[in-house]
Amino acid sequence: MTIEQLRSNENVKQEEIHIRFKEQKPFSSGQALLEDGKTHIMVCADLGCRASKGLEIMAELKYSVDHYNIADKVEVHQTGCFGLCEPGTNILVLPQGIYYTGVKLEDVEELVRSHLIEGQVVDRLLYEEVNPNNDESYIPFNDLSFNKKQKRIALQNCGRLDPDIIDEYIANDGYKALEKAIKMQPQDIIDIIKDSGLRGRGGAGFPTGLKWQFTKDTPANKKYVVCNADEGDPGAFMDRAILEGDPHSVLEAMAIAAKAIGSDEGYIYIRAEYPKAIERLEHSIKIAMDRKLLGENILGSNFSFNIYLKIGAGAFVCGEETALIESIEGKRGIPRNKPPFPANRGLWNKPTLINNVETYANIPQIINKGSDWFKSIGTEGSKGTKVFSLGGKVKHSGLIEIPMGTSFRDVVYEIGGGLVDGKKFKAIQTGGPSGGVIPEEYLDMPIDYESLKKLGSMMGSGGMIVIDEDTCIVDLVKFYLDFIVDESCGKCSPCRIGSKRLYELLDKITLGLAEEADLIELRQLGKTIKETSACGLGQSAPNPVLSTLEHFTEEYFEHVLDKKCRAHVCKGLIKYEILQDKCIGCTKCARNCPVSCITGSLKHYHYINQADCIKCGNCMEVCPVDAVVKI
Repeated sequence: MTIEQLRSNENVKQEEIHIRFKEQKPFSSGQALLEDGKTHIMVCADLGCRASKGLEIMAELKYSVDHYNIADKVEVHQTGCFGLCEPGTNILVLPQGIYYTGVKLEDVEELVRSHLIEGQVVDRLLYEEVNPNNDESYIPFNDLSFNKKQKRIALQNCGRLDPDIIDEYIANDGYKALEKAIKMQPQDIIDIIKDSGLRGRGGAGFPTGLKWQFTKDTPANKKYVVCNADEGDPGAFMDRAILEGDPHSVLEAMAIAAKAIGSDEGYIYIRAEYPKAIERLEHSIKIAMDRKLLGENILGSNFSFNIYLKIGAGAFVCGEETALIESIEGKRGIPRNKPPFPANRGLWNKPTLINNVETYANIPQIINKGSDWFKSIGTEGSKGTKVFSLGGKVKHSGLIEIPMGTSFRDVVYEIGGGLVDGKKFKAIQTGGPSGGVIPEEYLDMPIDYESLKKLGSMMGSGGMIVIDEDTCIVDLVKFYLDFIVDESCGKCSPCRIGSKRLYELLDKITLGLAEEADLIELRQLGKTIKETSACGLGQSAPNPVLSTLEHFTEEYFEHVLDKKCRAHVCKGLIKYEILQDKCIGCTKCARNCPVSCITGSLKHYHYINQADCIKCGNCMEVCPVDAVVKI
C-alpha cells in the first residue's frame, strides 16, 4: 500500500487539514464566522495547558458544539504546544487565527455562543497584543510579535494537528518522506542529509549526515538507531513538546535513518518524568505498525524496522550518548571512554546511530523538500532553525523556533516582548547547566554554533534563560554547579571532586569569605576540569564559571574585595536596615522576626541587631511603609 492509498482511505479529509494552515483575511467582530466554512477549534493539550484543565475545556467545547447543533460546521481538536506557554489554557480558532489565552471552564459557554454563533470575538480572552492601527479587534496568530520572526520546521505540526490521529499526519505529507526513502539507495539518503548541513540539535552540533555516514560505513551484521529523548536541562521542554505534539515525525525520521544505515531495530530512550509523551509514543508506534509504516515489510517493501521504548530513571548524565547506551543495556548509566564512538561500537557493541528528538524532527522535511531548501535557512556554518525554550525574566516565555543567525536582541525584545516589569537586561544563559552566560554587549550577536562557542557558551539542547538586573551572576552560577554536582555520575575524579570544589569556592564567595586567591583557583580548576573530565558532562561543567569570570569579572571582584552583591541576593553580603525617617513604630517587623533581633517600642523607631539577623527578609515583606531596605 502507498501513502496515496492511505490518504484515500483516511478518516480525515486532506482539505480539512490544509484549511488549518490557510491564510485568510482577519475576522472582524460582527462577521458571521460560520458562513466562511468549517471552523477548527484547536485546544492545546500540552502539559502546561493540561495542568490548566485543557482536556476538560476541550470536552466541554465538544459538548457545547453538539448542544447548539453546529457540529457540521465546527470541529474541536486537541493539539500540541502553540509556543506561548504561560497563559494556558490556550485555544486557536482556525483558519482565522484567533488566539484565546487563559481560557477557563466557565468561559466555554460564552465562547461558543458569542464567537461561534453570534460572530462576536470575546475580547477579554484574546491574547494581550492588540493592533492599534487596524480596525480589526485582534491580530491573527501568525502575525503576533511572538511568532513573526519564527520559522517552524521541527515544530511545524505542533498546534495544528491532533497528534493521536495518524490520518492527520498522513494528510499533511506525513510518511511521504519515508516512502520516498525506501525507494532510494542508502547512500543517496545520507548525501541529502550531509548536503543539507543539518547539525545535531542536542549538544555540540556534530554534522548529522557525517554521523550517519560513519554508522553506515562500519561493517556489522546488526545496527541500531536510537533517539535520545532524555531531556534533562532545567527549564528545557523542547523534546517533550515535539513528542507530545508531533510523535510521528520522529518515528518517520528514525525509519528513514534505519534505511540509510542498514538497521532494523531502534530505541527511543525517554525519561520517566514524561508520562504523556510515553503514552503518546506507545499509541503512535502501535498505530504506525497497524498501517504498515513500521514493523515488518514497511509499505509492502522488503524493508523492516521496529521501534521500542526504553524508560530512563531521570539521570542527567544519561543524556550523554554512551551513558544512555549503558542504561538501555540495563547497566548503571555512566559514560564509556571514547573512542570507540557509538557509530563504531555502541549498543551491545554494534554500530549505533544516536540523534536527539529535534534532530530527527527535521529529517522528513529535508527529504521531502531537498537539501537546498534547508540550507537556504540559517547561516554559513549553522543551517536551518533551532528550537529554544525561552524562559527567565522575559514577558513572553515559551517554545520558540528561530532561523539560525537570529540575534539575541530579536529573541528577547521582539519574540519575548522585553523584560518583566521594565527591568534592565543583564545577560542571557544558553545551553543549560553546562552552557555559558552572555552579557548585554553581545545582544546583537547571531545565534549559531560558532558564535556561542566564541562566547564561552554552547547551543546544547536549547534552553535559553533571560536574566535581569535583580539576578546575581555568582549566585546563578552556584545554582548550576549545585545541579552538576548532584547529577555527576562520579566515574572520573575531575568531575566528581572538581565540580564539588568549584561549588564550594562559589559558596565561599557568596558568603563573603573568599579572598582574591580563590578567584585564581576558580579559573584554574575550571580549566583543568574542562581538559581532563571523561565525558561531555564533566568537560562542559565549568562553562558557567569560566564564561562569567570572563564576562562578569567586576561582579566577582565586588563579591570578593568589596564584600558587596550588587543584586542584593547573596545573604553573606547583604544586610537589612530600618530607615528612621520612614519607620512609624507599628512593631510589625519585630512581631514577624523569627529570631527576635528587632528592637523598638510602639510608635518609636525600630532597629535591627545585625549580629543576630539571619537575613530572612520577613521584616521587609511585612513593613507597611517600606521603611526596611536591603543594602
